[in-house]
Amino acid sequence: MPRPNRKKILFVITKSNWGGAQAYVYTLATHFHTQGYDVAVALGGTGLQNAGRGELAEKLEAVGIRTIFVRSFMRDVSLTKEFRTFTELKAIIRSEKPDVVHLNSSKAGGIGALVARLTQVPNIIFTSHGLAYDEDRPTLIRGLIKIMTWFTFLLAHKVIVISNDNAMRARALPFCRQKIHLIYNGIGPTEGMPRDQARAQLAPQAISTSLWVGTIAELTRNKGLSYLIKAAGLLKKQGRSFALVIIGRGEDRATLEDLARDEEVADRVHFAGFVPQAPKYLSAFDIFVLPSVKEGLPYVLLEAAQASCAVVGSNIPGVTDIIDKSTGILFEPKNERALAKALDTLIADTELRSTLGGALHEKVVHEFSLQNMFGAIENLYAH
Repeated sequence: MPRPNRKKILFVITKSNWGGAQAYVYTLATHFHTQGYDVAVALGGTGLQNAGRGELAEKLEAVGIRTIFVRSFMRDVSLTKEFRTFTELKAIIRSEKPDVVHLNSSKAGGIGALVARLTQVPNIIFTSHGLAYDEDRPTLIRGLIKIMTWFTFLLAHKVIVISNDNAMRARALPFCRQKIHLIYNGIGPTEGMPRDQARAQLAPQAISTSLWVGTIAELTRNKGLSYLIKAAGLLKKQGRSFALVIIGRGEDRATLEDLARDEEVADRVHFAGFVPQAPKYLSAFDIFVLPSVKEGLPYVLLEAAQASCAVVGSNIPGVTDIIDKSTGILFEPKNERALAKALDTLIADTELRSTLGGALHEKVVHEFSLQNMFGAIENLYAH
């Protein structure tokens, strides 16, 4: 039922290339648009200078949601770029006059919260898709990022976190306890592609290999793909037969391809690149693996659960909100030997793959519903 007051929501996100945070914004924006809210999304490009709009913008525009391109949003940090971003966002928010500004990603959060405070937006919400200072960076840089994260939390009226660990640690920050709201990501039923068709489109050169291990990830350091490729090298030495298919694009692709050659698994590792509607291809995988170093609550694991994949994941916050011993296999992060051992367990046991995949599917259907997420967030918009 459309809302008679037409409350206006402006979502803000740094990059518009497709990933977990972008899927989150798309899901919320489309839902509240259909519920009668006045919705717009301010977004950057794909993170590089002069980059155009990414898949998020295309998807939103296809369903009639207005997007506003923030040209100065880029991945790299500099005072000049951040000042331009500040100025651009200030003009956008003054023009839009939103009732709610819902910020996503670190840069959009920090600058957006400051601008929204200065322009007196009545309701400023920031979703933390994982605490940014958990990233694998030098100690000094992590300390500075922690201060900036705390600053963002203070400026926001409400902060959404998406894992238990992040909720506990965020509430421990000074003056933040009452601001923090744990709201899990939600997911609805997804339609998969027939297995043979998915395999033929992803990696036709691997069709003759019966067992496929796969992942969907941005090719960046946080995703831990170097450990996955090293684990593949160990498994090959042990005589295991498998294909490893990596869906996604990113700045580290060339480095990862070099590593696959160094590990002598270039014949086993297949880089599928960017694939539109990638979750439809999860049916191609016997095992889904998420070797990340840092996550919020990984949306891709919820998608893998909908496809009833057997899952191997890093034993890190966010992943452990979804996977336990009854629904998957956890391994010590940044440890290729532990990852190889976990994969080997599932490669060798067809029945265990089926059992874990089914259990994970049931858990996600019951505990990570869209209805729960929408209801909790709408309550934050209203108060």
